[in-house]
Amino acid sequence: MKLALNLSACAFALAAIATAPVYAQTQSDATDQADQNDGGTVDDNVIVVTAQGRAQVLSDVPIAVSAINAEQLQKSGASDIRELNQLAPSLLVSSTGNEANGSARIRGIGTVGDNPGLESSVAVFIDGVYRSRSGNALSELGPIDRVEILRGPQGTLGGRNSSAGMISITTAGPEFNFGGHASVSYGNYDQFRLEGGVTGPLSDTIAARIDGVYLKRDGFYNDVVNGTDINNKDRYLVRGQLLFEPNDGLSIRVVGDYSKKDESCCAATFVQPEFAQQARVSPGLDSFALPQPGAPALTDAANPIIPVLLALGQNSNALTQSTFNRDIYVTPGRSYAGETEDFGASVEINAELGNLNLTSITGYREYSNFQASDTDYTQVDILYRAPNENAGSREFKTFTQELRLQGSAFDDKLDWLIGGFYANEKLETRDNLRFGSQYGAFAPCRVVNAINPALADPSSSGCLSAGGRAVLQAANGGAGAFGAATPLIFAGLDNLAQINDKGTILDVYNQKSENFAFFTHNIFHITDNLDFTVGLRYTNETKDFNAAFSNDNTMCPIQRGLFTPLLSSGVAPLAAGIIGLSCQGNSTAELDGVTLADSRSESEFTGTAILSYKPTDDLMLYGSYSRGYKAGGFNLDRSALTSSTLGNPALTGDTANLQFDQETVDAFEIGAKYSTREFSLSVAAFRQQFDNFQLNTFNGSVFLVQNINACSDDLGGADIDGDATTGACSADNVKYGVVAQGVELEASINPIRHVNVSMGLTYTDTSYENNLVGRDTGTPLDPALRLLPGDNLSNAPELTATASLSYTPPIGNSGLTGLFYVNARTTSDYNTGSDLLYGKEQDGYTLVNARIGIRGPDDKWAIEGWAQNLFNINYSQVAFNTPFVASQQTYSAFLAEPRTYGLTVRTRF
Repeated sequence: MKLALNLSACAFALAAIATAPVYAQTQSDATDQADQNDGGTVDDNVIVVTAQGRAQVLSDVPIAVSAINAEQLQKSGASDIRELNQLAPSLLVSSTGNEANGSARIRGIGTVGDNPGLESSVAVFIDGVYRSRSGNALSELGPIDRVEILRGPQGTLGGRNSSAGMISITTAGPEFNFGGHASVSYGNYDQFRLEGGVTGPLSDTIAARIDGVYLKRDGFYNDVVNGTDINNKDRYLVRGQLLFEPNDGLSIRVVGDYSKKDESCCAATFVQPEFAQQARVSPGLDSFALPQPGAPALTDAANPIIPVLLALGQNSNALTQSTFNRDIYVTPGRSYAGETEDFGASVEINAELGNLNLTSITGYREYSNFQASDTDYTQVDILYRAPNENAGSREFKTFTQELRLQGSAFDDKLDWLIGGFYANEKLETRDNLRFGSQYGAFAPCRVVNAINPALADPSSSGCLSAGGRAVLQAANGGAGAFGAATPLIFAGLDNLAQINDKGTILDVYNQKSENFAFFTHNIFHITDNLDFTVGLRYTNETKDFNAAFSNDNTMCPIQRGLFTPLLSSGVAPLAAGIIGLSCQGNSTAELDGVTLADSRSESEFTGTAILSYKPTDDLMLYGSYSRGYKAGGFNLDRSALTSSTLGNPALTGDTANLQFDQETVDAFEIGAKYSTREFSLSVAAFRQQFDNFQLNTFNGSVFLVQNINACSDDLGGADIDGDATTGACSADNVKYGVVAQGVELEASINPIRHVNVSMGLTYTDTSYENNLVGRDTGTPLDPALRLLPGDNLSNAPELTATASLSYTPPIGNSGLTGLFYVNARTTSDYNTGSDLLYGKEQDGYTLVNARIGIRGPDDKWAIEGWAQNLFNINYSQVAFNTPFVASQQTYSAFLAEPRTYGLTVRTRF
């Protein structure tokens, strides 16, 4: 535990160098208002946001918002949404086996992104256009005008997939004054980044802008076997814009962009006890049992699967080296190569129609990604995806249209807004996941280990030598260890040994989603100091699903035919194990040529009610209720067709098993905001209750998608046992299963000229209720999730603090200025695994970024040295079950980036 250390670091950070979550670009209307209120002088702490669909001063907005402007983003070095972590304590963005799987969390709530069928809990909008998944924004963003992070459900204006919050990014737009910018950076890992752009008028009414970014960097992992590096960067972005303003009452902005990434991602290393103290062998090799202090590491030979890996060619260094030794040992010839394309266009129209304002935002986007992988993350060839366009591929084609009309009534006592939204999203995923060339040598050893690890011989067919077979046949006085079934067990092991380079040829899933909504958001000015805000949204969503499978694992149906009769005998566990390993994840030729289709439809009302009061011009108090919604959908994974692999999925599989229900949240919040020229402070206390919380977790073999609720009755521990049949609840007694509650503070101070200090602190208890069940019908919780009841959610630290210090002093009378900027983020301990297994813990840590430089007159040029993760802190993004590597399940981790540093030269004109 490092909580005490990090609390000290947090206290130091809050006292000395604070984070900057409270700056955004001012807009003309709100700035004019600020000018009038302050005798024509704009306060440094006047911040303007559009969180409520209108330009408002941040201190007048009665919701929890963090806002960051272009200067703060530049100083922090943020170039994609993951780097916003340093600037917003309630936000955490991470990625797993593919950057397209990136997940954003706010107040500890988010979606694990490994299944594209699950939509994001944190909606991401760029220039007002919805991005289909938050991972789509894990790329270069180019010049940014501002970022707004809205905390808590945004069900009125944010729509169906903002149950945890929303990230709104506004890129820098065209200007009618000619200008440009350019920068070049070079850093360690041979990092080279080039950014540039130009803007200016094409006529008196048309302005244009074009920006580009190119980034290339070596990877953080060294693939010892194949002589290459992994987790590199090789990407670029081009964005062009036009702005048409024929008069003061009409503005049309057209944006088009294209980006591409050709990168190898994402490698992992084995988790060791020196990093996660509980990554040790548990009593009875039971991953759900707490390991004893001093027990052997999970990668020690005391775990019977480890000698099997070594015998099949695994380099022992991978099993004994530090978690953060970035040498990796993967299968010869296997690749992590991938490609991502993202492009689209949008048109935003703002028109004054008399006393009314009309806004129209039309967007079309296409996003595609594939990523090859050595999917077992070992040197033994157990599971892989070949490097082509079908490797875990996803393709989105999304059209969105939003209309908003707003105005005032009753002598400006009512500020009203009405609108509508339509989205048409087509998603296609493809996969080519196959058993590797050594699966047949590896898989039987898992069965033999369950019988007697001393008999395991990976060099022999079925992992049993002739001597081992003789021992088992001679048992029980010659009747055989398994009686009359002994020869059949031998045959099953030999059959299992033949499953090499078999499995998926091509699985294709298509999902079409149509969504429309109508909404209204209204602010009643009851008095000059008292406002009542009410919003309501109706959303209707339809999803059509179809799938087609192609598979050449013909051994699965043979094994099922042989061993199904034994499932009611004394050797049922062995029979089930052989079938399971032969048909893992419903990878079977029985699905070859099979097609499926289904559809679902849902509708939901969401909204908000806020009462706010300003006892003085500088202070606002508010209390609110809001309801959010996240769409249900389909688990795009054939493994979920059946509850187990014992039945033929072509016969017993049901698309109803693929469905998960919509998630809803009821949120309550009280807060205060105080703002003056020198100082600003905001405080919020919140409680959020989630029904049908959508959880996606990997159990070492397949991904599980389950809704999480709780039962108001005491289940007597039936939700924490290993029995899938116990723990049901009457539907009438089902309640919310997840609660996020806590307190947030944000502050900014300008103590002297040229100095800004900002800080943020979030305490959140984001946890599962006790007596958990699955769907709201009261079905039992999946046994793989039996550590969840009463514990915190994964990646949800209770305490997070961020802090920053910016100092830009003039250097004599030369016109030059200096730059000193540092920010820090500290967190308490948390578990990174969505199943909360022991050994996936992350101790608390503190990250510090810094930048120092010199700038020319009027900031026309600058030279800056910078460092990210200045003190080279080792931490992981996610720990997960290493696929198939069990007698007791071992864990691997996707590591966060090590220290990077370099030099940037920039200019503008």
